Amino acid sequence: MESIIQVKHLKKYFKDVKAVDDISFTVEKGELFGFLGINGAGKTTTIQMLTTLFPPTEGEVSICNLKLGKANTQIKHHIGVVAQNNSLDKRLTVQENLLLRGGLYHHSRNVLKENLGRVSEILSLTDVLKRPYGKLSGGQKRRAEIAAALMHTPDILFLDEPTTGLDPATRKQVWSAIHNLQKELQMTVFLTTHYMEEAAKANHIAILNKGHLIEYGTPFSLKEKYAKDTLRLIPKEETQNALTTLLQTANLSYRKKENSYIVAMDSTLSALPVLEQGKSLLHGFEVIQGTMDDVFLNAMKGDMNYV
Repeated sequence: MESIIQVKHLKKYFKDVKAVDDISFTVEKGELFGFLGINGAGKTTTIQMLTTLFPPTEGEVSICNLKLGKANTQIKHHIGVVAQNNSLDKRLTVQENLLLRGGLYHHSRNVLKENLGRVSEILSLTDVLKRPYGKLSGGQKRRAEIAAALMHTPDILFLDEPTTGLDPATRKQVWSAIHNLQKELQMTVFLTTHYMEEAAKANHIAILNKGHLIEYGTPFSLKEKYAKDTLRLIPKEETQNALTTLLQTANLSYRKKENSYIVAMDSTLSALPVLEQGKSLLHGFEVIQGTMDDVFLNAMKGDMNYV
């Protein structure tokens, strides 16, 4: 795959505060890239540097084969940014907001009209173009913010916590729009989020803590490293002692929780022999797969800089 963002030894210091401290990673063209970390980890500072708002203290960044710091004006034409907080004018209609944003990059009315129609269709905004932005629902506003960032057809879309504060149904709508973008435009999406189920959809994930990059990989590889599957066994009332003996004999680590046994497993398949041997002792069972929440929490705990 072709790299569209290359970051090498990037640093951003504010006097004694090392907001971003020597991080390196790449983002492949057309992928969804997840950038994770707790508040204050340095995510937003990194995005502000990559989007030309902050100059780095040190390091090299290439975006679409353009050098950050030397070709910032050209870089701005290749990127779109959706910040954490909404920024469109609530008094203007959606159409007026989009045309105003697009006019910063294009002066041709035909190009603006074409781009307006394209982004409105992809983001399902056609029916609300004439409505004032301030009267839209939360999900409609976020889709309009994304549309505004796309009015100049960028190659990379930066989404800084795009669904924070939205209800689950609205978050689903926004994500449907993001997936449509990638399908229709083959766009690279650089995402920060606090919702781990959203991060699980990424092609690659980087985890930041106190300005340091502590993990990088695919969701699958990170789950293999940090997220163990668990097996919840519910014994028959009269077979608890026998189940305890079975687990101890099999040298399996477990803990008791109410009327259940929670057993750590290397993989989902490794639960099969336990279930086969203990099926006569069980009232029921549940296999619980490791999640991105487990990955994030365990990666943070394993970092020496974590407090």
